[in-house]
Amino acid sequence: MTATQTMSSTSARTFRILAADKLASEGLDYIKAQPDAELVNKPGLSEDELAKIAGEHDGMIVRSGVQVTAKILANPGRLKAVARAGVGVDNIDVEAATAKGILVMNSAEASTISTAEHAFTLLMALARQVGPAYKTMCEGKWDRSKFMGRQLHGLTLGVVGFGRIGRTVAERALAFGMKVVAYDPIYNAPTALDGQVRMSKEFTAILPECDALTFHVPLTEQTRGMLGTDTFKVCKKGVMVVNASRGGVVDEKALLEAVNAGQCGGAALDVYDEEPPAADSPLRNHPKILTTPHLGASTVEAQKAVSVSAAEQLIEFLRGQGVRGAINAGGLRVDLDPIQSAFVDLSRRMATLITPMLEKGLGSVAIELTGKPLFPAAGTIERTVLIGLLQSHLDTPLNIVNVAHVAKERGIGLRTITIEEDKLAGEQLAITVESGDTTRRIVGRVYRDMRPRIVEINGYHMDMVPAGAMALVQNEDRPGMIGLIGSEFGTAGVNIADMAISRRDIDGRVTALMVLKCDTELPQALTNRLTARPGILKVATVKLPEE
Repeated sequence: MTATQTMSSTSARTFRILAADKLASEGLDYIKAQPDAELVNKPGLSEDELAKIAGEHDGMIVRSGVQVTAKILANPGRLKAVARAGVGVDNIDVEAATAKGILVMNSAEASTISTAEHAFTLLMALARQVGPAYKTMCEGKWDRSKFMGRQLHGLTLGVVGFGRIGRTVAERALAFGMKVVAYDPIYNAPTALDGQVRMSKEFTAILPECDALTFHVPLTEQTRGMLGTDTFKVCKKGVMVVNASRGGVVDEKALLEAVNAGQCGGAALDVYDEEPPAADSPLRNHPKILTTPHLGASTVEAQKAVSVSAAEQLIEFLRGQGVRGAINAGGLRVDLDPIQSAFVDLSRRMATLITPMLEKGLGSVAIELTGKPLFPAAGTIERTVLIGLLQSHLDTPLNIVNVAHVAKERGIGLRTITIEEDKLAGEQLAITVESGDTTRRIVGRVYRDMRPRIVEINGYHMDMVPAGAMALVQNEDRPGMIGLIGSEFGTAGVNIADMAISRRDIDGRVTALMVLKCDTELPQALTNRLTARPGILKVATVKLPEE
């Protein structure tokens, strides 16, 4: 059964969707309108209350008001996914979700424009000192000469992070006549937006020329405090700073020092190390720091969009129609075409078939995908192979969400190679596993009849459909071995439904491999008798899904 089939097979029943946070009515209405979805709208529950009922639902939707903790996810039951109506997933224990095989997704794209507009609004307000000027007006003052601002036209804006939001901010800056440079370590072109934005892979390289910096990066070990004491020294004196991404990206202590020293001309913040910041935080009332309470996606349009988008993404995943906005399942695809689905199915069968041969553990796995049609399914095939290799060794139930996490925890190396196919040969999948000081390899294909085939095991060539109860018998290549094995199977009352035989010469020693498909599973007594027979080198058995 493929990943697609596994998920699609549940679509006949009704999905229970728990709205554990306050969502826009449009998102709730979308769920209610789906014929295969049941909405359970219970915002405001405590952690203990959520922990009791989370496993009774197929999916959960939250905003930022609910902490989805490890305790809530400890007994996942039927829970398969948590969708965040918004960008950040700081309020979801992603590691705990991954370990339990629960997909975490967000609806970042839906709030892109609102978030970008807010960042640019902060920049404009900062440049024209709108915040402190407004405060004096509220106090009955008229300090017109005190608030000399700067026009944006002609200034250079440094965009830190050139994803959806960074790009959208850059478009608006260009419309205002600003020069734009951008830092993004994984952007592989020298320019962007038709050559209007110069790109850099070095953060410090853009700092000396920027009159203003705006941050649009996630908070990671690499981005935490990236604008700090040392990097402020590289900046142009008087640089304006906007942070509407994540608290912690700009070091708040270093920012205050830079503002007080004049190295930073002012800052506009929508995010903070701690939210909300302390009532007596010096950030709140500093005359050169404009603050807003994390309003990036707080527009009517954005809240409608993220709620509907989260509901759509969640139901699509549960139906097996696709994965959008996944946080903990990079490369996973369930919206596969027939040939991709057939190879996902084949990959699980191949991995399960080769597992009994891994007598010395599992060190590393290499997957070769030959044929461009298979490339989009690479992530799904990787995870499916790992499930086949690992599941029989673990008590923990594995699925395509948590298996990569489990493999990484155990130090199992994984690499995938994609190869353009020979037009005559067609698509092919090969799995090579390092087990101690030995290497095991299995190769498979799917032909026009869409049936899975094993065409090679450890250098033995064959053509066999891997399904049902199977036995692999390696023996010395000498007369009488086929009869001996057949006799033992007959004595045990096990019928051989199909058989493939191959032989190979290794350093002058010729051995054979029999791959037997049986009507019933092999009893242990039969395996023991075969192993004890002279000339039989190895016996392995496995139970695969039927075709």
